[in-house]
Amino acid sequence: MLSYIIPFLILILVVVFIHEYGHYYFARKYGVGVTDFSLVFGKELFFWNDKLGTRWKICAIPLGGYVKMFGDTDPASTKPSSSECFPEEDVRVSFHHKSLAQKTAIVAAGPIANFLFAVLLLTFLFAIIGQKHAPPIIDKIASGSAAEEAGLLVGDRIVRVDDTEINKFNDLRRIVSPNPNKNLLFLIERDGKNIEIDVVPSLTEVRDASGTMIKVGLLGVTSMQTSTKLYDPISAFKEAVTESWSISTQTLNYLGQIIIGSRGTEELGGPIRIAKISGAVAEIGISSLIYFMAVLSINLGLINLFPIPVLDGGHLVLYLLEFIRGRPLGQKAQEVVSFTGLGIVIALMIFVTLNDIWPGFWSNIGLS
Repeated sequence: MLSYIIPFLILILVVVFIHEYGHYYFARKYGVGVTDFSLVFGKELFFWNDKLGTRWKICAIPLGGYVKMFGDTDPASTKPSSSECFPEEDVRVSFHHKSLAQKTAIVAAGPIANFLFAVLLLTFLFAIIGQKHAPPIIDKIASGSAAEEAGLLVGDRIVRVDDTEINKFNDLRRIVSPNPNKNLLFLIERDGKNIEIDVVPSLTEVRDASGTMIKVGLLGVTSMQTSTKLYDPISAFKEAVTESWSISTQTLNYLGQIIIGSRGTEELGGPIRIAKISGAVAEIGISSLIYFMAVLSINLGLINLFPIPVLDGGHLVLYLLEFIRGRPLGQKAQEVVSFTGLGIVIALMIFVTLNDIWPGFWSNIGLS
């Protein structure tokens, strides 16, 4: 149990701290007072107050965190009633009295901090430890596989799939995995000639690191030429940006498939599944743990950009509406929006937690 809990807590505390510090840094930059900086939720376990009046605290429930700014009525940054009057000295440090551009920067800084942190982690990983690398050359084909049925041969170099260039074997996996039973156009280099072949990855169920069965596309090909490649700092940074972009697009692709119904919701996981994966990757080694921390940071940034009220993305949508309309939504409308968003977030947490505790729960009752 501790082998899961300790890596999970480390990962959650670090990526949440990075996210909230992004908000905190820009709030301070623009002169906004910060009353609370909380890692996770619930009852306070540890806390201290700094000389600027911020209460830093670590709480009991590892499900997120928040930065509460001066003028907020709650951690979701709800605007106080317009009937409330503030002294001039309070107006200067109130979040809600800052310009629209400054509020937008403060809110966007959290997800941006997560993306930048992921790039820095991957840059360090690729420059110091190295990146597993295999050329996109087929060394082995499983009997009866999608690759064999399509006519791929040992020795083929995969140059492109649809419109995506393939530079390493992992690029191929990222395209094939989320596209089972879909026709993909492969450009193959064979005996010095380029050949186009239609390939349909087979739908296969495999267990992820948490032990959950997930559905993926599979070709049935293997590369036997894996090596560890070290990059110079500049090349490592470029590779880290590319890798972060690939992780982001693949995550959004999976979520898009779930939304339209082409993938099951059983693949959505919550804190329990994250804890299991954390323990599994920690056992593999430090490089796997660093990589997973980068993935977790990217996912946290993406989730917070969803246009759901109370999340950063929801606030950004409201600021966009304010920019278009020339004035913010009315107080009542904002309260309804915040209440609705909170309900959606709570419902999603219940949904993924039940997925963790009882895999297949929603499909068993016909909701997946």
